[in-house]
Parts: sequence; structure tokens; C-alpha cells
Amino acid sequence: MKPINFDHLQRCCLTLERSLQSLKACEPGSIDYEVIRNAVVKSFELTLETSGKLLRKVLKEYTGAPKKVDELVYKDVLRHAALHGLLTTEELERWFTYRDNRNSTAHDYGVEFAEHTLVLIEAFRKDAQQLTHTLLAKHGNG
Repeated sequence: MKPINFDHLQRCCLTLERSLQSLKACEPGSIDYEVIRNAVVKSFELTLETSGKLLRKVLKEYTGAPKKVDELVYKDVLRHAALHGLLTTEELERWFTYRDNRNSTAHDYGVEFAEHTLVLIEAFRKDAQQLTHTLLAKHGNG
């Protein structure tokens, strides 16, 4: 089986971290704040989606039925990741929250929603970095 490349997930985590740093340097309510806030929310979305896609690839290594993994909905991918020690029970619950929030971003891009998403971002950043570390430790190609 071809090794899984985690470079994009690592880059997503770095982008999210830098976006958060930039946001903290902006004056709340300013146009710069809004621009960077939007970048943080988009970075959150991309990191979440990339994590799910990579988890799906990794889970195929645990099963003899890769097509079954392709049929899993996102939350089931997360559940299977926890079953295989890629997420703790506590992390799993937080990832469910992140996913629920992401599903809302598809329907509501208002200021209130964006600010609500920012409340989750720091924990998400840490969890995404932890997941990246776990995936690299267990499935890295180098």
C-alpha cells in the first residue's frame, strides 16, 4: 500500500496557527479583524475536512474492506478512529462538536456565527495538532 502523505494536514495546522496569531494582533471590529477572522474560519473548515479525508485513508489500513470505509459518514469515521486509538474518547466528543459547527458554516456565515466558531478554534487547533502527531507516529512514512 502506498504511504499516506500528511504534509497537507501539517500545512493546514500551521496555517490555522498563524491565522490565529494574526487575528490576536488585530483590533476587534476592524476590517483587518474581519478579514483575518474569515481566514481563521476557512482554515478551520479546511483542516477539519483534510483530517477526515486522512482518517478515512488511515482506517483503510485497519480493514479488509476499504469500500466500507468510503461509505462511512464523517462522524462514523471519527468513531472508528477512536476505536483504533487515533482519538481518545474526550477528543472524539470534541471532534463531534467541531463537525457540528462545520455543518453550520455551510448555512450561516454571519458575524455571530463566526465569533461562536472562534470560541472553538483554540481547542480545535490543539486537537488537530495532536491528531497530526498521532497519525505521523502511527502511520508516518518517514
